[in-house]
Amino acid sequence: QVQVAESGGGLVQPGGSLRLSCAASGISFSLYTMGWYRQAPGKQRELVASITNIRRTKYADSVKGRFTISRDNAKNTVYLQMNSLKPEDTTVYFCNADYTHTRDYWGQGTQVTVSS
Repeated sequence: QVQVAESGGGLVQPGGSLRLSCAASGISFSLYTMGWYRQAPGKQRELVASITNIRRTKYADSVKGRFTISRDNAKNTVYLQMNSLKPEDTTVYFCNADYTHTRDYWGQGTQVTVSS
């Protein structure tokens, strides 16, 4: 049974930092591209950052220079370090595990709120 579980969300002040974690089980984690997405109410889910099995990374323009994605294959975990957070970063963040676009799995999401 495949499980993808996010953690680390919460409330932070503007300019602050959070680190999201996503642990996956039931898959050959090292073979998967792992991604973080977010979806604001009434908007489409958008890619925030992704990291391939060979650690090639991609970022949305809105987070470049502020967010860093990394993975630890020994722990079957992907991380999203978020610095210099802005109120517009407030939304639910989802973790995705994708295998060559032939199958993928989603977590339930974790809420990030940036507010003073």
